[in-house]
Amino acid sequence: MLSLNINGRQVLVKSDPATPLLWVLRCELGLTGTKFGCGIGVCGACTVHLDGTAQVSCQTVIADLVSRRITTIEGLEGAEAAALKAAWSTIDVVQCGYCQSAQLMTASALLKQKPKPSDQDINDAMSNVMCRCGTYPRIRAAIHEAARKKPG
Repeated sequence: MLSLNINGRQVLVKSDPATPLLWVLRCELGLTGTKFGCGIGVCGACTVHLDGTAQVSCQTVIADLVSRRITTIEGLEGAEAAALKAAWSTIDVVQCGYCQSAQLMTASALLKQKPKPSDQDINDAMSNVMCRCGTYPRIRAAIHEAARKKPG
């Protein structure tokens, strides 16, 4: 068994140490907000935060995460998260919704790193998460809105 820090608490997991984090989150822990997309790390649907940085979970084995802080969409909190969730609703970003947890995880990491991102900053950061519905203009607008309205 491995002890992992997930959403601020230590969790014991029984999965083989070579198991990708995505499957531990979804199958063992029931944290299904992190989605399976491609399984090869190119679509970004499985994005989580590892020590505050947005990373795909389908290519990250749990043996490498023992001393890391893992945050999933279920544990996403803070000023950036609140501002993004409000902006997502105000701008009506969601279409099918499948990629939205990954979009929010990626946008939150971006706003922590760059509180007032440019269009290019947003395009660069968000290019790691595919949206099959093509809501990129609304995603960009919502990130700008969140950056304007975020306290601090």
